[in-house]
Amino acid sequence: MFSRIWNNYLAPLLGRPARVQLAALCHRDGADGPEVLLITSRTTRRWIIPKGWPVAGTDGAGTALQEAWEEAGVKPADTDRIRIGRYRYNKIVNGGLPVPTDVYVYAVKVEALLDSFPEMAERERAWMSPEDAARAVDEPELKAILKDFPKRIEDARRR
Repeated sequence: MFSRIWNNYLAPLLGRPARVQLAALCHRDGADGPEVLLITSRTTRRWIIPKGWPVAGTDGAGTALQEAWEEAGVKPADTDRIRIGRYRYNKIVNGGLPVPTDVYVYAVKVEALLDSFPEMAERERAWMSPEDAARAVDEPELKAILKDFPKRIEDARRR
């Protein structure tokens, strides 16, 4: 009940600006079409894409690549560091209060998944079709990005 009151009444009144994170939608060409990589979050174990806070001196794509390496062991191919969308979710921060967070998503083509990476003991990773990945995540706007992934990346490459 408190969560509903906070999200619908108090948070909008306080007018906290949204925070920003950068994410990597890691992908590869599979036998039956494109596949995307999901990882589990460290605390709730739900399926997400690698993401993190901006890093000083690094652009959005660079931060997304860093998160893909740290959280999923991604060795990127030399293509596709293209922004393909944005979604919003409520990040639970210190004290347990939700903070609106805008996540800018970059497509990252994967050359290889490495067996050793910083968060390997804390996460699981799985390749899925974009449709299966959309069903696996919780955030509605991320679901839409995943469902539309082939079209989004094609449109981004044309720009």
